[in-house]
Amino acid sequence: MEQLGYVADHLKLLGDKTRLAMLSLLREREWCVCEFVDIFDMSQPAISQHLRKLNSQGIVKKERRSQWVYYSLNVDDKPHIQAVLECMPDLKHILKWLNKEGPIASCGPDSPACSS
Repeated sequence: MEQLGYVADHLKLLGDKTRLAMLSLLREREWCVCEFVDIFDMSQPAISQHLRKLNSQGIVKKERRSQWVYYSLNVDDKPHIQAVLECMPDLKHILKWLNKEGPIASCGPDSPACSS
């Protein structure tokens, strides 16, 4: 029964379309918080809150590089999440859904959104 709770908790997190879209984008590559801020037109604290929830359940992992924080998928041991992500659209389609052409931010000292 513990496995049911584990999977249910993960699927609850994926029930949010922003988090699901973030995970779908993370299939392609790692992303900086500032890139998600630009793509989703959300505040940095809101993006960080979504990523914190995913990180707390071990679905993503983060790496700090100087003042920037990069996230990547951590689902090799989570086949239930892999199965969901296999059904999700790719980067191009997600960006189209968000009315974006691609990541706008370039992480660096001149990008104010690039901190966590």
